[in-house]
Amino acid sequence: MEPETTALSILVVDDEANIRKTLAVCLETEGHAVVSVGSAEEALQAVARQSFALAFVDVRLGNSSGLDLIPELLAQAPWLKIVVITAYASIETAVEAMRRGAMDYIPKPFTPPQVLIAVRKMSEMRSLELKLMQVQQDLAGSHPEIEYASASPSVQRVFELARQVAQSEASVLILGESGTGKTVLAKAIHGWSQRAKKPFGVVSCPSLSAELLESELFGHVRGSFTGAVRDNPGRVMACEGGTLFLDEIGELPLRLQPKLLRFIQDKEYESVGDTRTRRADVRIVAATNTNLAQAVGDERFREDLYYRLNVFQLEMPPLRERTADIATISKRLLAFFGAASHRTFLGFTDEAVQALEHHPWPGNLRELRNVIERATILCSGDTVGIEHLPETIASRSHVPRVGERMSLAELEEQHIRQVLATTTSLQAAAEILGIDQATLWRRRKQYGIT
Repeated sequence: MEPETTALSILVVDDEANIRKTLAVCLETEGHAVVSVGSAEEALQAVARQSFALAFVDVRLGNSSGLDLIPELLAQAPWLKIVVITAYASIETAVEAMRRGAMDYIPKPFTPPQVLIAVRKMSEMRSLELKLMQVQQDLAGSHPEIEYASASPSVQRVFELARQVAQSEASVLILGESGTGKTVLAKAIHGWSQRAKKPFGVVSCPSLSAELLESELFGHVRGSFTGAVRDNPGRVMACEGGTLFLDEIGELPLRLQPKLLRFIQDKEYESVGDTRTRRADVRIVAATNTNLAQAVGDERFREDLYYRLNVFQLEMPPLRERTADIATISKRLLAFFGAASHRTFLGFTDEAVQALEHHPWPGNLRELRNVIERATILCSGDTVGIEHLPETIASRSHVPRVGERMSLAELEEQHIRQVLATTTSLQAAAEILGIDQATLWRRRKQYGIT
């Protein structure tokens, strides 16, 4: 049984009235909505007025070329699927049509079954694209703690720089503590780049042995080692045209570093057990929570690889330096976990918010996510209170205020933390505090402020 084709809005562009009528009858009989035009100008006007899923375009449109029309249509409607029709069929014409953006090709004279097969193919392709969009939306929803609009100037600056570097082909090195969202930032860079429609792959460097990691990255051929019962293309080949994210790059074994360096420089590599040199167009984004410069000094990381990776550096701030974002992120997580359990939460008590904002968050966003998920499980009402938070966090619910019975050191520490969380640089913070940067540096060290 043939799969049912979803009704589509279809544009027919042909300078022959009989062809337009024949196609319209054939398509409308199957339930599709058809608009027929006889020139390139009318086609562009129709696309400007209405959204179409599919267009049949004749190669010769009077004095105009249907091939020239293809990129103009796609410029206005990038999602449009175009099927070329022509009485002058040739391999050269077909290749040129595809090069300009057409998805299929039908020679004249054609039959109704040929037309309907082409429509079915385009409908299935559109359905797959919609499913992919839904998957991408679901994946985005699985990281509700990441929000690209932040009240923290330091985070705003990171996102601004990330959007700018995304448009280039430069390697990016993302620094930050564990749990700060480095992987999600790497995905965002890929999504903002020209490679967004191509694959995005992730390899965690510490998770595999040196031998398995080399195979995971560059692939292997059957029989190259014990257990290699079939060829493995590797993540580099799988990400052709896209982006490969190397998490915790500081843990990359020393013996693999020259091979990665060569790939970044020349886009060339060999699979394990294979003598053939392969090429791949893949952008590298790496991340680490270790000091790579120090690793270079300790001879645990190649200096040349470090500079190749560190073309553009971004640093995700720890959550304790994003005090202004904690309440917003917590509310978004509360809504997320509430929806997952089919419950509605109104929010947090003031005491709970104060405790969340004054916790140091050594586990960063990952820890916050776990804390909020735990709270939604324990909370039987619609408002999360201090009693639903772990004791280590609840004990920090008291916020020091001027005039309270506390030491000057406690008050000073809290004030410095708040100022650092809302400024973009140490110089700006020092100016607000009325001290020089050297004094601020000593105070940060004294109070353990990163």
